[in-house]
Amino acid sequence: MIDWEEFLDPYIQTVGELKIKLRGIRKQFRKQGRHSPIEFVTGRVKSVESIQEKMSRRAVALEDIEEGIEDIAGLRVMVQFVDDIDEVLALIRQRKDMRVLRERDYVNHKKASGYRSYHVIVEYAVDTIDGPKTVLAEIQIRTLAMNFWATIEHSLNYKYQGDFPDDLRERLEKTAEIALELDEEMRKIRDEIKEAQLLFDPVHKRVSDGVGNSDDTDEFYR
Repeated sequence: MIDWEEFLDPYIQTVGELKIKLRGIRKQFRKQGRHSPIEFVTGRVKSVESIQEKMSRRAVALEDIEEGIEDIAGLRVMVQFVDDIDEVLALIRQRKDMRVLRERDYVNHKKASGYRSYHVIVEYAVDTIDGPKTVLAEIQIRTLAMNFWATIEHSLNYKYQGDFPDDLRERLEKTAEIALELDEEMRKIRDEIKEAQLLFDPVHKRVSDGVGNSDDTDEFYR
C-alpha cells in the first residue's frame, strides 16, 4: 500500500516552484522590453487514477514509480513561435537548479498521429522537513497551434480509446498539417509580429506577474 497524499506532496511542490521560476523568466524579459520566448506556463500533478492506469499499461511495479513514471509532475510552456522552443530549451539547459535527463523531439520528428511538441525530463530537488527530495518532472514546450491540435486529439482519443474511424483519422492528419503550416507562416513574419507586440504592449502589462491571465489555467492531460 502507498500513502498517495504523502507520495504526491513533493510533486505538488515541484510543480508550484517550477511554475514560479518559469513565469519569472517571462517577467524578466518583459521588464527589459524584450520578446519573451515564454508566452505562458501551466502545470499539473497526475491524478492517482491516471498514475495507476499508466503503471498498468507500462507494467511499472509499485516500487519503481518514481523512475518508471516520469511525468507525474508536468509543466507546459506555451510559446508563440517554433523558434522560441529552442530559446526555452537553452534557458532550461543552463539552469543550475534542475538537471536535464532526457529530451524527446516531437517537433522535428512528429508522431504518426501528427502530434508535435518538445518534451524534456528534468531532475529537480525540493526541500522537505525530512531533507532534500529529488523528483522527476516533464516539461512540454509547444506552440499555440501545436497545443490546439494536441488538446483536440487528446479529447477524441479519450472518446475512441485510440481506435479512430478512418475518416476522422484522415481529418486529424490533415489538421495537423494545417497547424504545421500555420507555425511556418508565423515563423516567416516573426520579427514583424514581435516588433508590433512590443509597441502595443504597455509597460505595466510587460511587468505583470501573470495573475488573472491564462497562466492560472493549470489543467492538461497528456
